[in-house]
Amino acid sequence: MRWPVTTHGRLALVTALAGTVLLFLATVPLHRGWFDLGVYHGAVRHWTDGGALYDYLAPGSRYGFTYPPFAALCMLPLAVTAWPAAVAITLLLNAAAAVLIVRWTAGPVIRARGWTPWYALAVAVCGYALLEPVRDTVSFGQVNLLLLALVLADTRLLARGGRAARWAGAGIGVAAAIKLTPAVFIGWLLLTGRRRAAGNAVAVALGATALAAWAAPGASRTFWTDALWHTDRVGSLAYVSNQSWQGVVARLAEPYEPDRAVWALGVVVLLTVWAVRVRRAHAVGDHAASLALTGVLACLVSPVTWVHHLVWLTPALAVLAGAALRTPGGAGRRGPAVWAVAVPVLLSSSLVWLWSGDASGADGFLGGNLYVWISLGLLWALPLRPSGRPVGGARDAAGAGPPSARPRLPAR
Repeated sequence: MRWPVTTHGRLALVTALAGTVLLFLATVPLHRGWFDLGVYHGAVRHWTDGGALYDYLAPGSRYGFTYPPFAALCMLPLAVTAWPAAVAITLLLNAAAAVLIVRWTAGPVIRARGWTPWYALAVAVCGYALLEPVRDTVSFGQVNLLLLALVLADTRLLARGGRAARWAGAGIGVAAAIKLTPAVFIGWLLLTGRRRAAGNAVAVALGATALAAWAAPGASRTFWTDALWHTDRVGSLAYVSNQSWQGVVARLAEPYEPDRAVWALGVVVLLTVWAVRVRRAHAVGDHAASLALTGVLACLVSPVTWVHHLVWLTPALAVLAGAALRTPGGAGRRGPAVWAVAVPVLLSSSLVWLWSGDASGADGFLGGNLYVWISLGLLWALPLRPSGRPVGGARDAAGAGPPSARPRLPAR
Protein backbone atom coordinates (compact mmCIF):
# COMPACT_ATOMS: atom_id res chain seq x y z
CA MET A 1 0.00 0.00 0.00
CA ARG A 2 1.35 3.44 -0.93
CA TRP A 3 0.57 6.26 1.43
CA PRO A 4 -0.63 9.50 -0.18
CA VAL A 5 2.13 12.06 -0.68
CA THR A 6 0.08 15.06 -1.77
CA THR A 7 -1.64 17.40 0.67
CA HIS A 8 -5.04 16.66 -0.86
CA GLY A 9 -4.43 12.92 -0.64
CA ARG A 10 -3.38 13.15 2.99
CA LEU A 11 -6.33 15.35 3.84
CA ALA A 12 -8.70 12.86 2.20
CA LEU A 13 -7.15 9.96 4.13
CA VAL A 14 -7.33 11.82 7.46
CA THR A 15 -10.96 12.79 6.79
CA ALA A 16 -11.90 9.19 5.99
CA LEU A 17 -9.99 7.87 9.00
CA ALA A 18 -11.54 10.42 11.37
CA GLY A 19 -15.02 9.66 10.04
CA THR A 20 -14.51 5.94 10.56
CA VAL A 21 -13.24 6.45 14.10
CA LEU A 22 -16.13 8.78 14.99
CA LEU A 23 -18.64 6.28 13.60
CA PHE A 24 -17.09 3.53 15.69
CA LEU A 25 -17.04 5.67 18.84
CA ALA A 26 -20.69 6.63 18.32
CA THR A 27 -21.81 3.01 17.99
CA VAL A 28 -19.35 1.11 20.22
CA PRO A 29 -21.31 -1.24 22.54
CA LEU A 30 -19.28 -0.25 25.60
CA HIS A 31 -20.31 3.42 25.56
CA ARG A 32 -20.68 4.50 29.20
CA GLY A 33 -23.47 7.05 28.79
CA TRP A 34 -21.62 9.91 30.54
CA PHE A 35 -22.19 8.17 33.88
CA ASP A 36 -19.37 9.83 35.83
CA LEU A 37 -20.24 13.24 34.43
CA GLY A 38 -23.76 12.58 35.69
CA VAL A 39 -22.34 11.94 39.17
CA TYR A 40 -20.35 15.18 39.08
CA HIS A 41 -23.33 17.11 37.73
CA GLY A 42 -25.77 15.71 40.28
CA ALA A 43 -23.38 15.94 43.25
CA VAL A 44 -22.47 19.57 42.63
CA ARG A 45 -26.14 20.54 42.21
CA HIS A 46 -27.04 18.61 45.36
CA TRP A 47 -24.23 20.41 47.21
CA THR A 48 -25.16 23.91 46.06
CA ASP A 49 -28.78 23.19 47.04
CA GLY A 50 -27.66 22.67 50.62
CA GLY A 51 -27.05 18.92 50.68
CA ALA A 52 -23.87 17.19 51.89
CA LEU A 53 -21.46 16.63 48.98
CA TYR A 54 -20.46 13.10 49.98
CA ASP A 55 -23.99 11.98 50.83
CA TYR A 56 -25.11 12.24 47.22
CA LEU A 57 -25.72 9.02 45.28
CA ALA A 58 -26.48 8.88 41.57
CA PRO A 59 -30.10 7.81 41.01
CA GLY A 60 -30.46 4.03 40.84
CA SER A 61 -26.88 3.40 41.98
CA ARG A 62 -24.64 3.42 45.03
CA TYR A 63 -22.03 5.69 43.46
CA GLY A 64 -21.33 9.20 44.70
CA PHE A 65 -18.69 11.89 44.54
CA THR A 66 -15.26 10.46 45.44
CA TYR A 67 -12.78 13.28 44.69
CA PRO A 68 -11.37 15.85 47.15
CA PRO A 69 -13.48 18.96 47.79
CA PHE A 70 -11.20 21.09 45.60
CA ALA A 71 -12.41 19.05 42.62
CA ALA A 72 -15.98 19.95 43.52
CA LEU A 73 -15.01 23.63 43.63
CA CYS A 74 -13.55 23.32 40.13
CA MET A 75 -16.80 21.70 38.97
CA LEU A 76 -19.11 24.35 40.44
CA PRO A 77 -20.03 25.69 36.96
CA LEU A 78 -21.88 22.39 36.46
CA ALA A 79 -24.43 23.57 39.01
CA VAL A 80 -25.74 26.16 36.55
CA THR A 81 -25.12 24.17 33.36
CA ALA A 82 -27.87 22.24 31.62
CA TRP A 83 -27.13 18.55 30.99
CA PRO A 84 -26.75 18.77 27.16
CA ALA A 85 -24.37 21.71 27.53
CA ALA A 86 -22.38 19.86 30.21
CA VAL A 87 -21.93 16.89 27.85
CA ALA A 88 -20.91 19.14 24.95
CA ILE A 89 -18.40 21.09 27.04
CA THR A 90 -16.90 17.90 28.47
CA LEU A 91 -16.51 16.47 24.97
CA LEU A 92 -14.73 19.59 23.77
CA LEU A 93 -12.41 19.69 26.80
CA ASN A 94 -11.51 16.01 26.47
CA ALA A 95 -10.94 16.34 22.72
CA ALA A 96 -8.64 19.34 23.24
CA ALA A 97 -6.77 17.53 26.02
CA ALA A 98 -6.33 14.42 23.84
CA VAL A 99 -4.85 16.47 20.98
CA LEU A 100 -2.41 18.20 23.35
CA ILE A 101 -1.42 14.89 24.96
CA VAL A 102 -0.67 13.27 21.60
CA ARG A 103 1.19 16.35 20.41
CA TRP A 104 3.33 16.53 23.54
CA THR A 105 4.09 12.80 23.79
CA ALA A 106 4.28 11.79 20.13
CA GLY A 107 5.65 15.12 18.90
CA PRO A 108 9.33 14.23 19.51
CA VAL A 109 8.86 10.94 17.64
CA ILE A 110 7.19 12.74 14.71
CA ARG A 111 9.97 15.34 14.53
CA ALA A 112 12.70 12.73 14.75
CA ARG A 113 11.25 10.89 11.76
CA GLY A 114 10.79 14.06 9.73
CA TRP A 115 7.11 13.33 9.09
CA THR A 116 4.64 16.02 8.05
CA PRO A 117 3.55 17.26 11.52
CA TRP A 118 -0.17 17.92 10.97
CA TYR A 119 -0.65 14.69 9.06
CA ALA A 120 1.22 12.46 11.52
CA LEU A 121 -0.50 14.15 14.45
CA ALA A 122 -3.96 13.67 12.93
CA VAL A 123 -3.33 9.97 12.28
CA ALA A 124 -1.93 9.53 15.80
CA VAL A 125 -4.97 11.24 17.37
CA CYS A 126 -7.30 8.91 15.45
CA GLY A 127 -5.39 5.91 16.75
CA TYR A 128 -5.31 7.33 20.26
CA ALA A 129 -9.09 7.72 20.28
CA LEU A 130 -9.46 3.95 19.78
CA LEU A 131 -7.65 3.03 23.00
CA GLU A 132 -10.15 1.70 25.52
CA PRO A 133 -8.93 3.95 28.38
CA VAL A 134 -9.42 7.00 26.14
CA ARG A 135 -12.82 5.82 24.89
CA ASP A 136 -13.95 5.15 28.44
CA THR A 137 -12.68 8.47 29.74
CA VAL A 138 -14.65 10.31 27.05
CA SER A 139 -17.84 8.26 27.29
CA PHE A 140 -17.84 8.31 31.11
CA GLY A 141 -17.28 12.08 31.03
CA GLN A 142 -14.20 11.55 33.21
CA VAL A 143 -11.33 13.96 34.04
CA ASN A 144 -8.30 11.73 33.40
CA LEU A 145 -7.26 13.31 30.10
CA LEU A 146 -7.45 16.80 31.58
CA LEU A 147 -5.27 15.79 34.54
CA LEU A 148 -2.71 14.11 32.29
CA ALA A 149 -2.57 17.27 30.17
CA LEU A 150 -1.85 19.31 33.32
CA VAL A 151 1.05 17.01 34.23
CA LEU A 152 2.47 17.12 30.71
CA ALA A 153 2.15 20.92 30.67
CA ASP A 154 4.61 20.95 33.57
CA THR A 155 7.07 18.87 31.60
CA ARG A 156 6.85 21.45 28.81
CA LEU A 157 7.79 24.18 31.26
CA LEU A 158 10.74 22.12 32.46
CA ALA A 159 11.84 21.59 28.88
CA ARG A 160 11.82 25.32 28.12
CA GLY A 161 13.96 26.14 31.11
CA GLY A 162 14.65 29.71 32.19
CA ARG A 163 11.75 31.73 33.56
CA ALA A 164 9.18 29.25 32.29
CA ALA A 165 10.62 26.53 34.52
CA ARG A 166 9.91 28.65 37.59
CA TRP A 167 6.26 27.73 37.25
CA ALA A 168 6.87 24.03 36.69
CA GLY A 169 5.10 21.86 39.24
CA ALA A 170 1.95 23.98 39.39
CA GLY A 171 0.10 21.72 36.98
CA ILE A 172 1.01 18.61 38.95
CA GLY A 173 -0.07 20.37 42.14
CA VAL A 174 -3.48 21.28 40.72
CA ALA A 175 -3.94 17.76 39.34
CA ALA A 176 -3.04 16.22 42.72
CA ALA A 177 -5.52 18.51 44.49
CA ILE A 178 -8.28 17.39 42.12
CA LYS A 179 -7.44 13.69 42.27
CA LEU A 180 -4.83 12.00 44.45
CA THR A 181 -3.28 9.74 41.79
CA PRO A 182 -1.16 12.45 40.06
CA ALA A 183 0.62 13.12 43.38
CA VAL A 184 3.02 10.31 42.42
CA PHE A 185 4.59 12.74 39.94
CA ILE A 186 5.81 14.83 42.87
CA GLY A 187 7.92 11.80 43.73
CA TRP A 188 9.18 11.77 40.13
CA LEU A 189 10.23 15.42 40.43
CA LEU A 190 12.13 14.68 43.64
CA LEU A 191 13.75 11.53 42.31
CA THR A 192 15.03 13.35 39.21
CA GLY A 193 16.42 16.30 41.16
CA ARG A 194 13.78 18.88 40.29
CA ARG A 195 13.34 20.11 43.84
CA ARG A 196 12.00 23.56 42.97
CA ALA A 197 9.28 22.08 40.77
CA ALA A 198 8.46 19.53 43.48
CA GLY A 199 8.17 22.36 46.01
CA ASN A 200 5.85 24.23 43.66
CA ALA A 201 3.69 21.14 43.25
CA VAL A 202 3.42 20.57 47.00
CA ALA A 203 2.70 24.25 47.65
CA VAL A 204 -0.02 24.43 44.99
CA ALA A 205 -1.62 21.16 46.10
CA LEU A 206 -1.67 22.25 49.74
CA GLY A 207 -2.87 25.73 48.80
CA ALA A 208 -5.73 24.35 46.73
CA THR A 209 -6.65 21.93 49.52
CA ALA A 210 -6.57 24.76 52.07
CA LEU A 211 -8.77 26.88 49.81
CA ALA A 212 -11.29 24.03 49.67
CA ALA A 213 -11.12 23.64 53.46
CA TRP A 214 -11.86 27.35 53.87
CA ALA A 215 -14.69 27.33 51.31
CA ALA A 216 -16.18 23.99 52.35
CA PRO A 217 -15.00 22.99 55.84
CA GLY A 218 -17.71 20.37 56.33
CA ALA A 219 -17.05 18.61 53.04
CA SER A 220 -13.29 18.75 53.63
CA ARG A 221 -13.63 17.22 57.08
CA THR A 222 -15.84 14.45 55.74
CA PHE A 223 -13.50 13.63 52.86
CA TRP A 224 -10.19 13.56 54.74
CA THR A 225 -11.49 11.78 57.85
CA ASP A 226 -14.05 9.41 56.36
CA ALA A 227 -14.79 9.22 52.62
CA LEU A 228 -11.14 8.92 51.55
CA TRP A 229 -10.66 5.72 53.53
CA HIS A 230 -13.73 3.92 52.21
CA THR A 231 -12.49 2.49 48.92
CA ASP A 232 -15.76 0.61 48.53
CA ARG A 233 -17.43 3.96 47.75
CA VAL A 234 -16.10 3.70 44.19
CA GLY A 235 -17.10 0.05 43.72
CA SER A 236 -15.82 -3.45 44.38
CA LEU A 237 -12.03 -3.78 44.44
CA ALA A 238 -12.38 -7.21 42.80
CA TYR A 239 -14.35 -5.87 39.82
CA VAL A 240 -12.49 -6.70 36.62
CA SER A 241 -12.27 -3.00 35.68
CA ASN A 242 -9.88 -2.48 38.61
CA GLN A 243 -6.62 -3.07 36.75
CA SER A 244 -4.24 -2.30 39.61
CA TRP A 245 -2.09 -4.51 41.82
CA GLN A 246 -4.84 -4.23 44.46
CA GLY A 247 -7.35 -5.47 41.87
CA VAL A 248 -5.26 -8.61 41.29
CA VAL A 249 -5.01 -9.29 45.03
CA ALA A 250 -8.74 -8.71 45.52
CA ARG A 251 -9.74 -11.04 42.67
CA LEU A 252 -7.47 -13.78 43.99
CA ALA A 253 -9.00 -13.45 47.48
CA GLU A 254 -12.64 -13.18 46.39
CA PRO A 255 -15.11 -13.76 48.04
CA TYR A 256 -12.93 -12.90 51.06
CA GLU A 257 -11.28 -9.61 51.91
CA PRO A 258 -7.90 -9.10 50.20
CA ASP A 259 -4.82 -9.37 52.39
CA ARG A 260 -3.54 -5.81 52.97
CA ALA A 261 -0.08 -7.07 53.88
CA VAL A 262 0.25 -8.77 50.48
CA TRP A 263 -0.88 -5.58 48.76
CA ALA A 264 1.53 -3.43 50.80
CA LEU A 265 4.46 -5.77 50.09
CA GLY A 266 3.68 -5.63 46.38
CA VAL A 267 3.56 -1.82 46.50
CA VAL A 268 6.99 -1.71 48.16
CA VAL A 269 8.42 -3.93 45.40
CA LEU A 270 6.80 -1.81 42.70
CA LEU A 271 8.13 1.41 44.23
CA THR A 272 11.61 -0.08 44.42
CA VAL A 273 11.61 -1.17 40.77
CA TRP A 274 10.24 2.22 39.74
CA ALA A 275 12.88 4.14 41.69
CA VAL A 276 15.73 2.07 40.25
CA ARG A 277 14.47 2.39 36.68
CA VAL A 278 13.70 6.10 36.95
CA ARG A 279 17.17 6.81 38.33
CA ARG A 280 18.69 4.77 35.52
CA ALA A 281 16.64 6.62 32.90
CA HIS A 282 17.55 9.97 34.45
CA ALA A 283 21.24 9.06 34.49
CA VAL A 284 21.29 8.61 30.71
CA GLY A 285 19.09 11.64 30.09
CA ASP A 286 16.01 9.68 29.00
CA HIS A 287 13.51 11.92 30.73
CA ALA A 288 10.60 10.78 28.57
CA ALA A 289 11.10 7.24 29.87
CA SER A 290 11.38 8.36 33.49
CA LEU A 291 8.08 10.24 33.17
CA ALA A 292 6.46 7.26 31.41
CA LEU A 293 7.58 4.88 34.18
CA THR A 294 5.91 7.14 36.73
CA GLY A 295 2.62 7.04 34.83
CA VAL A 296 2.83 3.23 34.83
CA LEU A 297 3.54 3.20 38.58
CA ALA A 298 0.49 5.38 39.23
CA CYS A 299 -1.72 2.76 37.58
CA LEU A 300 -0.19 -0.11 39.52
CA VAL A 301 -0.03 1.25 43.08
CA SER A 302 -3.37 3.05 43.20
CA PRO A 303 -5.85 0.91 45.16
CA VAL A 304 -8.40 1.50 42.40
CA THR A 305 -7.35 1.84 38.76
CA TRP A 306 -10.41 1.56 36.57
CA VAL A 307 -9.75 0.91 32.90
CA HIS A 308 -10.29 4.58 32.07
CA HIS A 309 -7.49 5.52 34.50
CA LEU A 310 -5.02 3.76 32.21
CA VAL A 311 -4.63 6.91 30.11
CA TRP A 312 -1.62 7.41 32.40
CA LEU A 313 0.10 4.77 30.23
CA THR A 314 0.08 7.19 27.28
CA PRO A 315 3.68 8.46 27.75
CA ALA A 316 4.86 4.84 27.87
CA LEU A 317 3.16 4.11 24.54
CA ALA A 318 5.03 7.05 22.99
CA VAL A 319 8.32 5.72 24.38
CA LEU A 320 7.55 2.29 22.90
CA ALA A 321 6.82 3.86 19.51
CA GLY A 322 10.05 5.84 19.61
CA ALA A 323 12.08 2.75 20.51
CA ALA A 324 10.49 0.75 17.69
CA LEU A 325 11.28 3.43 15.12
CA ARG A 326 14.87 3.74 16.33
CA THR A 327 15.52 -0.01 16.14
CA PRO A 328 16.89 -1.31 12.80
CA GLY A 329 14.82 -4.01 11.11
CA GLY A 330 15.87 -7.55 10.55
CA ALA A 331 15.56 -10.92 12.26
CA GLY A 332 16.01 -10.77 16.00
CA ARG A 333 15.52 -7.01 16.13
CA ARG A 334 11.77 -6.76 15.77
CA GLY A 335 10.96 -6.95 19.47
CA PRO A 336 10.36 -3.22 20.05
CA ALA A 337 8.21 -2.98 16.92
CA VAL A 338 6.14 -5.98 17.97
CA TRP A 339 5.49 -4.54 21.42
CA ALA A 340 4.85 -1.03 20.07
CA VAL A 341 2.01 -2.51 18.00
CA ALA A 342 0.79 -5.24 20.38
CA VAL A 343 0.37 -3.08 23.50
CA PRO A 344 -1.92 -0.45 21.91
CA VAL A 345 -3.89 -3.18 20.14
CA LEU A 346 -4.45 -5.01 23.43
CA LEU A 347 -5.37 -1.75 25.17
CA SER A 348 -7.99 -1.21 22.45
CA SER A 349 -9.37 -4.75 22.59
CA SER A 350 -11.65 -4.66 25.69
CA LEU A 351 -10.58 -8.26 26.28
CA VAL A 352 -10.69 -7.97 30.07
CA TRP A 353 -14.48 -7.70 29.93
CA LEU A 354 -14.72 -11.34 28.83
CA TRP A 355 -14.08 -12.11 32.52
CA SER A 356 -16.40 -9.45 33.96
CA GLY A 357 -18.73 -12.12 35.30
CA ASP A 358 -16.15 -14.60 36.54
CA ALA A 359 -12.41 -13.91 36.79
CA SER A 360 -11.60 -17.18 38.59
CA GLY A 361 -9.39 -19.94 37.22
CA ALA A 362 -6.17 -19.74 35.24
CA ASP A 363 -7.86 -18.05 32.28
CA GLY A 364 -9.44 -15.43 34.56
CA PHE A 365 -6.10 -14.82 36.26
CA LEU A 366 -4.35 -14.25 32.94
CA GLY A 367 -7.09 -12.58 30.92
CA GLY A 368 -8.95 -10.73 33.67
CA ASN A 369 -5.72 -9.00 34.71
CA LEU A 370 -4.45 -8.38 31.18
CA TYR A 371 -3.92 -4.63 31.59
CA VAL A 372 -2.08 -5.22 34.87
CA TRP A 373 0.35 -7.55 33.11
CA ILE A 374 0.88 -4.86 30.45
CA SER A 375 1.62 -2.28 33.15
CA LEU A 376 4.02 -4.64 34.94
CA GLY A 377 5.79 -5.38 31.67
CA LEU A 378 6.18 -1.67 30.95
CA LEU A 379 7.50 -0.95 34.44
CA TRP A 380 10.06 -3.74 34.19
CA ALA A 381 11.11 -3.53 30.55
CA LEU A 382 10.18 -0.15 29.06
CA PRO A 383 13.12 0.49 26.72
CA LEU A 384 15.48 3.30 27.58
CA ARG A 385 17.22 5.33 24.92
CA PRO A 386 20.22 3.21 23.82
CA SER A 387 22.52 6.20 23.61
CA GLY A 388 20.78 8.63 25.89
CA ARG A 389 22.24 12.08 26.38
CA PRO A 390 23.78 12.90 29.75
CA VAL A 391 21.69 14.81 32.25
CA GLY A 392 21.39 18.42 31.14
CA GLY A 393 21.39 17.46 27.47
CA ALA A 394 18.82 18.35 24.85
CA ARG A 395 15.23 18.65 25.85
CA ASP A 396 12.61 16.03 25.14
CA ALA A 397 8.95 15.39 25.83
CA ALA A 398 9.48 15.05 29.58
CA GLY A 399 11.60 18.13 30.02
CA ALA A 400 15.33 17.78 30.11
CA GLY A 401 17.64 20.74 30.29
CA PRO A 402 17.00 24.22 28.97
CA PRO A 403 17.30 24.93 25.24
CA SER A 404 20.73 26.44 25.77
CA ALA A 405 21.99 23.02 26.86
CA ARG A 406 21.50 21.50 23.44
CA PRO A 407 24.73 20.30 21.82
CA ARG A 408 26.09 22.65 19.18
CA LEU A 409 27.13 21.45 15.76
CA PRO A 410 30.48 22.65 14.46
CA ALA A 411 30.33 25.57 12.06
CA ARG A 412 30.65 24.73 8.41
